[in-house]
Amino acid sequence: MAEGAHVRIAICDDHGVVRSGLRRILEAEDDLEVVGEAGTAGEATSLARAERPDVFVMDLGLPDASGITATIEVRKASPATRVLVLTVHDDVAYLRRAFEAGADGYLIKEAADIELVQAVRQVASGRQYVHPSLGAALLAPDAPSARPSGPGGELSEREVEVMRCIAVGLTNAEIAEQLFVSVRTVETHRAHIQQKLDVKTRAELVRYARQAGLLDDDTPTP
Repeated sequence: MAEGAHVRIAICDDHGVVRSGLRRILEAEDDLEVVGEAGTAGEATSLARAERPDVFVMDLGLPDASGITATIEVRKASPATRVLVLTVHDDVAYLRRAFEAGADGYLIKEAADIELVQAVRQVASGRQYVHPSLGAALLAPDAPSARPSGPGGELSEREVEVMRCIAVGLTNAEIAEQLFVSVRTVETHRAHIQQKLDVKTRAELVRYARQAGLLDDDTPTP
């Protein structure tokens, strides 16, 4: 889409008040038009198929499926639609997952009132947009990080994520929701972690996590 052209936008967020606020920000601009709203991943897919918007502003936390799944389905329904993720998650792991799913931009909600219009225009023009606080993290090589290892070998990146979540006291269901995976997958990762590190209890796992620098000294653990 040529920069400066009229941009048709759809919004997906499960909170009506958020959608109204986003619509108000966008429609204050002469070149931006909101053509529809959705509150679930299923509604987003149907809206994308019906309206073929230029940009879909997508929340990650939806009631029926994750925004990651919704992004994939929206792109299938309307391949020309570009997706701008708008989320509370200021986290490189979420950023990477969003772009892997087909998103073209990633913006933190707390900055939406200032940066939303710029992000939408940039994504609509065919460029990527990444929230400034995340910098060039998407394109930069993974920084070397201490990965715990034990008799069974070194943990994978995802296993480290699961280990950190376990260490701060999240349940398997909470971890599954946060990482957009099934509870069964979390259970499998947990078993692999215990096998690799040869630990039996969460207290032992927390000690490993602290020694590896995965937890701050002031991180509360149950």
